[in-house]
Amino acid sequence: MRVLVTGTDGYIGVVLASFLLKRGYDVVGLDTGFYRDAWLYNNEVSTLPSVKNKDLRRMTADDVAGMDAVVHLAELSNDPLGQLSPHITFAINHQGSVTLAQLCKAVGVPRFVYTSSCSVYGLGGGREYKTETSPPQPQTAYAECKVLVERDVSAMADATFSPTFLRNATAYGPSPRMRFDLVVNNLAGLAWTTKKIHMTSDGTPWRPLVHVLDICEAIACTLEAPREVVHNEVFNVGNTSENYQVREIAKIVAEVFPGCDLVFGTSDGDNRSYQVSFDKIATHLPGFQCRRDVALGARELYAVFERIGMSRDIFESRAYTRLKQIQYLRDTSQIDEHFFWQ
Repeated sequence: MRVLVTGTDGYIGVVLASFLLKRGYDVVGLDTGFYRDAWLYNNEVSTLPSVKNKDLRRMTADDVAGMDAVVHLAELSNDPLGQLSPHITFAINHQGSVTLAQLCKAVGVPRFVYTSSCSVYGLGGGREYKTETSPPQPQTAYAECKVLVERDVSAMADATFSPTFLRNATAYGPSPRMRFDLVVNNLAGLAWTTKKIHMTSDGTPWRPLVHVLDICEAIACTLEAPREVVHNEVFNVGNTSENYQVREIAKIVAEVFPGCDLVFGTSDGDNRSYQVSFDKIATHLPGFQCRRDVALGARELYAVFERIGMSRDIFESRAYTRLKQIQYLRDTSQIDEHFFWQ
């Protein structure tokens, strides 16, 4: 199967490309290159397909022609970055993603896998577990765009074009193109570099989490599943047991990193709190199983930090935080006000 993966220079994308290559796929990569400064360590992921340098908004039919499937990751990722310039977030994440799906349909790409997010649920409300049929309640531009792409691309599904929507829980775990603005990775970085996790909040909000490799496995299983199983379906990606309060996550990480002190603050009014059910993917997606948990992910991160001797300067570098990196590229006039390369 010949697969185009957009966003192959990203946190998930670089791991996914290697994962699919090992699984026997013919992988073509595409990325605009915002995060190429973020290379934390070398491993087998170093062997990757060639990556075409191109902005999502400037893709043409030629970029997707001849593909058996497109896996779409390339968007402005996370809530703070989405709020930096909401109109650009909508231009890239919503309009750019829908246009890509339209190109795929026009040239006959039969499968389109869109990586959505559990952030579409936004507000949880008590102990209620959100399912794929729960009404979305997006709280940010980033989450709202996910809802809009699902709506518009779903309407395109027909006998020749089969989209699937994977609502990932919050990712964690090591990646050569690391992100330290994800909750587990950030807490692990703090524990390693400062020996302290000092939280300003009380840590009561709920978050569903999923290891980056389990996301990769969900994507591969979607590509390999019979069409009728995944056609125009939405799957939450994660494990129901991997719903945590932020304070629980901090405790797990602190236990993995020796000598780490843990301090909680008071509530900061974060209204993004939700628990998610992952029963559908566990029972309906052939071959898929979440194989990792937060404790394992924290141990993997510890091992990477120890191997590379990670410094505080590296941890705090702009390269590993999405908002800092985009602000840097804009402030140094490497990208313009619309986030196009100068």
